[in-house]
Amino acid sequence: MAISVRPLHPLFCAEISGADTGSPMDDATFAEIRAAFEAYSVLIFRDQTLSDETQIAFSRRFGPLEVAGKANPATGTPFARQSNLDIRTGAVIPPEDRRMIYQKGNYLWHSDSSFKPVPSLCSLLSARIVPPEGGNTEFACMRAAYDALDDAMKAKLEGLVVEHSLVYSRGTISDVALTPEMKAELPGAWQTATRVNPVNGRKAIYAGAHASHVIGWPREEGRAAIAWLNEFSTQEKFRYSHAWRAGDLVIWDNRATLHRATAYDTVKHKRLMQRTTVGDSGPTVAQPERYELAAE
Repeated sequence: MAISVRPLHPLFCAEISGADTGSPMDDATFAEIRAAFEAYSVLIFRDQTLSDETQIAFSRRFGPLEVAGKANPATGTPFARQSNLDIRTGAVIPPEDRRMIYQKGNYLWHSDSSFKPVPSLCSLLSARIVPPEGGNTEFACMRAAYDALDDAMKAKLEGLVVEHSLVYSRGTISDVALTPEMKAELPGAWQTATRVNPVNGRKAIYAGAHASHVIGWPREEGRAAIAWLNEFSTQEKFRYSHAWRAGDLVIWDNRATLHRATAYDTVKHKRLMQRTTVGDSGPTVAQPERYELAAE
């Protein structure tokens, strides 16, 4: 049976029905989903019955999975766990705990894994436990934002290379969000300032909170330019806000969108989201030697 695609926003994002991502899927159905992914950048699936195993299996249809690093409670697994629940005991983690301070970085507009030499193609986030209020995830369409730039700004972005760093972005939240061991694990990466979709040729601004500075520019001048791009591209007209229900699966294109979490009462309510992250096919630009060595 063919899937149904219902656009949710004039610029991007669609709800997919007629697909069970938790069961084996034929190639024709997945091809329709992949085509919708390339066209809409953000796909919403309701009422899915995913386990960890079936989420991993479906995610691998998009490409190789990243393994969570030391900064995430699910380190060493294909999951980047987004939760206020202790992975061992199930108890609510106190707000002052470093794990919750680290998660405050998710409230910043960002693209997953842009701080890695090979950035992410897409992320798949499934809702296992959701609070009764709050906790939306917002998305910004970076393709529409690029289209809205004037010709002079588009020309200025051509050929620019930007350093992305988790240490930089988490440092804007707190100086205790990352341990020295975590900082050493992810030293950063260089990325192009724009990304082009290889299927449809559409170009997107590639920025976000992990973008630290422009290579070859004075540090503060580059950061001012990145701040302007981030503010411009996350205007209300470029946004979609997703209100989660248990059983939702959302897939987004990290090449073409920014996203951010929004607040909920982390003391009163429980939340458990499981994210799998698919790596892209290669770097956006040649990396400096220190990053290439760190990636091995």
